[in-house]
Amino acid sequence: MASKKIDRLSFDATLEELETIVHQLEQGSLPLEEALKQFEQGIHLVRAGQQKLEQAEQKIQILLSQADGSEQLAPFQPEQGEE
Repeated sequence: MASKKIDRLSFDATLEELETIVHQLEQGSLPLEEALKQFEQGIHLVRAGQQKLEQAEQKIQILLSQADGSEQLAPFQPEQGEE
């Protein structure tokens, strides 16, 4: 899966693809070269997922910004147990 294709996946699809790769690697039946390819793909998926989460956090911060239109953003505060 090419990096550009990964960028177009939804967060849920990215996570699902990553779970598939983890399952394959945990089985331990892949040849070394294929395991390395899958691991590399997994790293790309993790980075894409992190980027999607960061973008979502930025949107939340914008939505929580002060109602008077000032440019100061409220920091994102996750609820307990969601970290």
